[in-house]
Amino acid sequence: MSAAPEFELDEQYNYPVPPPGGWTADDLDRLPNLPRHTELIDGSLVFVSPQTEFHFRTMRLLENLLLEQAPEELDVFREFTVRLDRRNRPDPDLLVVPTGADTGPKGTWLKPEDVVLAVEVVSEDSVARDREVKPRKYAAAGIPHYWRVEENEGLPVVYVYELDPATRSYVPSGIFHGRLKLSVPFDIDIDLSSINQRRRGRP
Repeated sequence: MSAAPEFELDEQYNYPVPPPGGWTADDLDRLPNLPRHTELIDGSLVFVSPQTEFHFRTMRLLENLLLEQAPEELDVFREFTVRLDRRNRPDPDLLVVPTGADTGPKGTWLKPEDVVLAVEVVSEDSVARDREVKPRKYAAAGIPHYWRVEENEGLPVVYVYELDPATRSYVPSGIFHGRLKLSVPFDIDIDLSSINQRRRGRP
């Protein structure tokens, strides 16, 4: 038996009622009043829980240093959807994409072939999606690199995966504590213990 909910919805609240066959990727741009960063997984809407301090600080650290270390031909997008297919449009926490992949000022999604790296920072409500569902879909769509970031004693641990193009599945490349040092998709060196440090301005 499910426990009684700890909150009550206003009587005026209306849940979006899916059409036969579920929602489509285009519906995310048409449905009114959706919460920010709503995702579409297998035709179902997925709402994101409030962001924790760990999630915020981890994303800030990774976004800043990926931007700093990426070559000029690559850019970093934060919380931007990827249209994998008609029924799947997830919203990864971070994306590394070619600079030319910009969809324009009114664009709302990227194509999977334009994604070099997808990063998900795991939250309590996203464990199954980030560990199982999303990596399977990202790999099937041909995204070459995937990072899953989890919390351990207040610090990020990064699980790194690389696509096996023959099987269209991810192969684990390593688990990184303290320091993330990689040569693909470009030279990366991130002090994961600096999650709580503010960046200093450049001279």
